[in-house]
Amino acid sequence: MEADVSDYPAEDRSPFAPLQFPVFRALWIANVVSSFGWLVQGVGAAWLMTLLTDSADMVALVQTATTLPVMLFSLMSGALADNFDRRRVMLFSQLFMLAVSIALMVLAWLDVVTPWLLLGLSFLLGCGFAFNNPSWQASVGDIVPKSHLPRAVLLNGAGFNVIRSVAPAIGGFIVAAFGAAASFAVNAFSYVGLISAIVWWQKREPAERRDQPPESLSAAMTAGVRYVALSPRIYRVLFRGFVFGLTGIIILALLPIITRDLVGGGAVTFGVLLGAYGVGAVLGALGAGPITQALSREGLVRLTFVVFAVCNLIAAYSHNAWITALALILGGASWVVTFSQMNTAVQLATPRWVVGRALALFQMAIFAGMAVGSWLWGSIAESHGISVSLQVAAAALLAGALMGIVLPLLPRAEMNLDPLNRWQEPDVALDIEPRSGPVEVSLEFIIPPEHAAEFQSLMQERQRVLRRNGAAQWTLLRDMNQPERWTERFKLATWLDYVRFHRRMTHQDAEVGGRIRALHAGQEPPRVTRSLIRDPSRSLVHELSQS
Repeated sequence: MEADVSDYPAEDRSPFAPLQFPVFRALWIANVVSSFGWLVQGVGAAWLMTLLTDSADMVALVQTATTLPVMLFSLMSGALADNFDRRRVMLFSQLFMLAVSIALMVLAWLDVVTPWLLLGLSFLLGCGFAFNNPSWQASVGDIVPKSHLPRAVLLNGAGFNVIRSVAPAIGGFIVAAFGAAASFAVNAFSYVGLISAIVWWQKREPAERRDQPPESLSAAMTAGVRYVALSPRIYRVLFRGFVFGLTGIIILALLPIITRDLVGGGAVTFGVLLGAYGVGAVLGALGAGPITQALSREGLVRLTFVVFAVCNLIAAYSHNAWITALALILGGASWVVTFSQMNTAVQLATPRWVVGRALALFQMAIFAGMAVGSWLWGSIAESHGISVSLQVAAAALLAGALMGIVLPLLPRAEMNLDPLNRWQEPDVALDIEPRSGPVEVSLEFIIPPEHAAEFQSLMQERQRVLRRNGAAQWTLLRDMNQPERWTERFKLATWLDYVRFHRRMTHQDAEVGGRIRALHAGQEPPRVTRSLIRDPSRSLVHELSQS
């Protein structure tokens, strides 16, 4: 595969280049601190549950309670990120988590926490995380230039994994020395820096005023799903992300069993192996630049699948903790590089108006794969042994690499997804309100017979572009008496939806329209007709009701 370095101009090759931007630097540091508090809180919640109940299921449900909201609310939070000021969404989410953390701290300090109350508060913290994350991920593209985006995403992964490699051990010490309430206090305090950074960002860069009301949540979520479903660059990433989450989660899911049964270690060994995984993630983030310059995105993702398979095979056969630790360094590096490449691919293939929802769907795909994979590999380990489970996962990872032959990630071709901003709202004779509708639009083209096949091919692409931007019931008609006359028709629910439809058009979307207009042979530009759809029977009922 040919090397593609379009995402990495020479001036951007330092892994720390995005930190030169003050807003990103402040938010990145604050997020690292907040991640530390989140992980320490997780240790405290898990340990407190072991003190409250002897049920292994209840202990396991603590992790479920914090991750389930990601599956339930990510798309909704992505819609909020795209329809409202992302900084406000982040601020409210952080304030909500701060309040829940304080409540958990006080209740634990008073020794009145019950198992179900702990699960409920853990679930609420997970809700805050689920609503915060799409806005933060989407905001990265607002804060740094596009050329710095891949490195910024890698730095986010590196920062979290640095903390993940040390926070559980520190959290265990805090819980052992001061109790679970202290870990909840640490988490509450960790939100203060991020809240302060968001407030400072809002004062530094006031939000632009929106000239349109936000979409309803249901309409926004539907629009996000529709856009992704009609965008091959994105839905391929989501499917491959699901496969990677499914196969790659085995190490983290079964690491306690690997520690106990394969290398014969205890809690200290488990901490060392978990730290090795985190170190690998950091090394992968900091060292990905040269490899990325040498390989295409698809080539790099296939490589990480293969390297992760090697990690699993070494772990399956190794009974030495240090050899296993070296394998986990490979796994950690593969995980963060793959995740960052896919995250960047989604952001660079999505216009800003829908990027929050696209990232939310990507997050849901990853977490769905991880949830299914955790259950699957645990079941295989239970029935056939941990080594067999690791070997099967390695084979699945190799199959995932081969999947790139059939469903390759598209190359890093530079796409201009900035708004086109050419369209001006037309003057119409009727008294139109934003809720007026439905609206039908028709465009009439004159296409010479020798260009008919090319025209129809371009119209297939145009249909996909228009539908993902909101058009419905798209049809293409050919006049039976004048075969050179073609009519394109589509509908939108309201006049406001028609305005949004045009405001969503990007320079990339306009390319296919320009090629179609080049085939038009009429002396005048293609004729555009806008009509309000009216049902005569409903008008008659209205008149009778008024009489």
